[in-house]
Amino acid sequence: MDFNGNGLTTDVLWDKYSLVIKGQRLFIHSGEFHTFRLPVPGLWLDILQKVKAAGFNAISVYTHMALINPSPGVIDFNDYRALEPLYEAAKQTGIWIVLRPGPYINAETTAGGIAHWITSQVAGELRTNATDWQAAWQDYVKGVIAETVPYQVTEGGPVIGNRAFQDNEYSQEPATHAEYFAELETVYLNSGIVVPLTANDPGEGQDWINGTGAVNIYGLDSYPQRFDCSHPDVWNPVVTNYHSYHETVNPNQPWYFPEFQGGSFDAWGPTAPGYDQCRALTGASFENVFNLDLWASNAKLINYYMLYGGTSWGALPFPGVYTSYDYGSAIAEDRQLSVKYPELKRQGLFLRSSPDFYKTDWVGSSAGGVVTVSNPATFVTLLRNPDTLASFYIARQGNSTSTNTTTFTLNVTTTAGDFEVPRLASGITLAGRQSKIIVTDYSFGSSKVLYSTAQVLYAGQIGGRDVLFLYGDSTSESEAAITFTGTPRIQGTGMSATSSNGVTTVTFLPSIQGLVTVWDSSDQLVLYSDTDTAGTFWSPEIPADGSVEFANYWQFGTNTSILVGGPYLLRNATITGSTLALRGDLNDSVRLIVIAPDNVETVTWNGIPISADVTAASAITAQGGFSAQLQPSSIVTSFSPPALTNWRYADSLPEIQPGFSDAGWTLADHTTTNIPFKPYYGDGRVLYGCDYEYCENIVLWRGHFNATESTQSVNLSINGGEAFAASVWVNDMFLNTSYGNSTNNQNSVEETDNKFYFPAGSLLYEQDNVITILQDNMGLNESGAVVDEEKSPRGVRGFMLNTGDFGQWTVQGKVGGYTNYLDKVRGVLNEGGLYGERMGWHLPGFDTSSWVLRDLPEGLPNATAGVGFFVTTFNLSISEGLDVPMAFTFDDTSQPYRAQLYVNGWMMGKRVSNLGPQYQFPVHQGILDYNGVNTVAVALWAMEPTAVTPTLRLTVGGTYEGGVGSIETNNPPWSPEGRQLVQEC
Repeated sequence: MDFNGNGLTTDVLWDKYSLVIKGQRLFIHSGEFHTFRLPVPGLWLDILQKVKAAGFNAISVYTHMALINPSPGVIDFNDYRALEPLYEAAKQTGIWIVLRPGPYINAETTAGGIAHWITSQVAGELRTNATDWQAAWQDYVKGVIAETVPYQVTEGGPVIGNRAFQDNEYSQEPATHAEYFAELETVYLNSGIVVPLTANDPGEGQDWINGTGAVNIYGLDSYPQRFDCSHPDVWNPVVTNYHSYHETVNPNQPWYFPEFQGGSFDAWGPTAPGYDQCRALTGASFENVFNLDLWASNAKLINYYMLYGGTSWGALPFPGVYTSYDYGSAIAEDRQLSVKYPELKRQGLFLRSSPDFYKTDWVGSSAGGVVTVSNPATFVTLLRNPDTLASFYIARQGNSTSTNTTTFTLNVTTTAGDFEVPRLASGITLAGRQSKIIVTDYSFGSSKVLYSTAQVLYAGQIGGRDVLFLYGDSTSESEAAITFTGTPRIQGTGMSATSSNGVTTVTFLPSIQGLVTVWDSSDQLVLYSDTDTAGTFWSPEIPADGSVEFANYWQFGTNTSILVGGPYLLRNATITGSTLALRGDLNDSVRLIVIAPDNVETVTWNGIPISADVTAASAITAQGGFSAQLQPSSIVTSFSPPALTNWRYADSLPEIQPGFSDAGWTLADHTTTNIPFKPYYGDGRVLYGCDYEYCENIVLWRGHFNATESTQSVNLSINGGEAFAASVWVNDMFLNTSYGNSTNNQNSVEETDNKFYFPAGSLLYEQDNVITILQDNMGLNESGAVVDEEKSPRGVRGFMLNTGDFGQWTVQGKVGGYTNYLDKVRGVLNEGGLYGERMGWHLPGFDTSSWVLRDLPEGLPNATAGVGFFVTTFNLSISEGLDVPMAFTFDDTSQPYRAQLYVNGWMMGKRVSNLGPQYQFPVHQGILDYNGVNTVAVALWAMEPTAVTPTLRLTVGGTYEGGVGSIETNNPPWSPEGRQLVQEC
């Protein structure tokens, strides 16, 4: 068959079925991972190994323009912004990469990823063919290209596609959009990028298939459960027109889902459900029903968003989300494997085991009469490989939201004729929200399964034997008809078998728990287990010799794998001579079960030889089996985190004190702005932070005026984004706090307009008085219905005294703004404009010995409104062989305070106690120094003149013996350079 391509390479081709990479047909089974949300490059390997262990063969990766291109002409691929260490880790792991540089990425990040400087310096409409926008993205895009060209698949690298290189989720109309895409394409086509360009359509809009800006392969995004996790048991039904839409709009391309729901983001607010609820909404049942329904539409390129969410630390979030970007993902924010992970692993190992599934025709469904089922409550779709005739009947409830138990029989077409299955069991059971794949004419090695209503976990060859691992529910029967060969040496219990014409029909009875051997001969090994036990098994690929190109990639460098049951995580396996070396993680004592080539004589776990339990192994298989009890060391259960004590305190709002000078601040005197949302009232001056290079985190404004006895109040309109706050003082007297709002994305308030009255005695008549505004910036908006929403007017949109005029206005954000910010490692989004931040109090090594001792729960002195810095240090001493996910946990109460959490200089959390829901903030090794002194700082903002009593503990999510080895820290300490300039008092 002829394949399609882009004319630039033959290494990545496609037809209507799938991608073909270097001659190998591939099902792209991918998960989303944003490296910028895990700013420790040494831990990227940890995520990739967990991705690969679940049977995935690819990741999709956004890059973040605002971090990489922080100011005009500056391109920074250092530290966590780097691409090279990701590409190298992918090669080491055997993972393909589809890159998504945007420039606009959305991802629930500030301005959708567009560099903040652009939102104020570019006058033209963003994401169009406007000439100044085109000039603005050139350096960034060309920088990504330069980093990526040497790592394309054509060069032996992992990059196989550049998805949404033409921007994320964007319509092709009007023409300015299409021409913008065409301009981006021209840059890529004139560079060394030769892999296909793709786009993702946020709905069934048929964008980018034809016409100006059209891409090589069209993709559709889909989030069928949407983004409110408040009622995790309430489902939306599956989307039923995926296949018909595909056949209508791009039938000659493979069916591609660049983003399919793998979780959900969560919003600010006291009624926001939190990510545990999102993990329930999109849990194992959702994965089972909705993912398989996607497969039933004949999709062969699928990316689940997110597989690992991570942390929106610093100023990464857009205003609609809080610090955690856990997303309810299969891999949790703290990198632990969640309850969703085993189902994805079962699916991933099935896909890896089933090359016949990579090329299938959509034959029809029970709705059209092509497939016959006995129970009309069941819906079944038939996919068939046109070459091998292997068939895949994908069954679900007709009402996909149903929780009823449904039993049915199915008429199948096989090479042995047409008949009804199961033949012996009473039926096929769907236990509520469940899907199953019934296979016919299915291969494992050189052997055949005529049909199976049991699910396939693994099919292949191990040590020259054909191996099949089936599983099913322990509450219902399953059945498989298999051509057995050789003489059986072990046959398990809990099943019955009948043979006819060389085919044995095995019925797996209810109540089977654990692993049982169905058939064990010198030619074949067939295993069966309950579903939960199947989820505890791994199938690591044995890499080829390092001299082989793509040595770690399945189908390319290797087709050799083994089966391993028991451990919490199996990262990889190698065979050298007669020794099988397993590397992985343990958190408890487990029974290790290994099915390997029979020449393996020794098994090691993390480099230590294991004593075999010969009796246990021989009960599973007579050859190639190994069993032992794995026990983690006592240190796994003995670790406890240190208490956070001996806090030191200093006031961080000298700006309201008499005698404070803002002479060194930026004069806020602009009268024009490229931000399209103009001031509401005032005197013509524009007080938007981005116009003065202060786009992120806390910004302070000071407005001077001469007061008379008639001066009674000030009107202020303040814009900070959803869930923001702004506290206002006149001279040293607190006036009030203006609150933005979010109640689980309802009643959202991103700007306020309030009148603040001056109390008696607060003004200095006929003298200079100062209004001080302490404002939080919750990030810039993403694209929306209004043009250029990314150009958010964060700041003061209106200022007016009841009588008289303001004199000078000044503004201060982080030191240096976005052009000359000091912290080049942590980057442009880490700091804000608090006095303590400007002085570097949050950084390790700052000397707080002269500060007063004050416990964090005591809050600010005298129960005043204001800001104080609390700083302490603690020691960790954790063995290199341990992975200990830790978090900083505040009180789970509603109080009128906000707190910024800094760990070794990194802003790892924004706690908004009066809104919530987040009160626990995971922090990773690499930011935490596992063997040294760690500095934690809390900038506590009391928003009312009342006592606030925050608490903070270091908590442990789990302790795992294994990990990826030594992780470097890169936490630059305090330096006086640049900091003396901000001592305004």
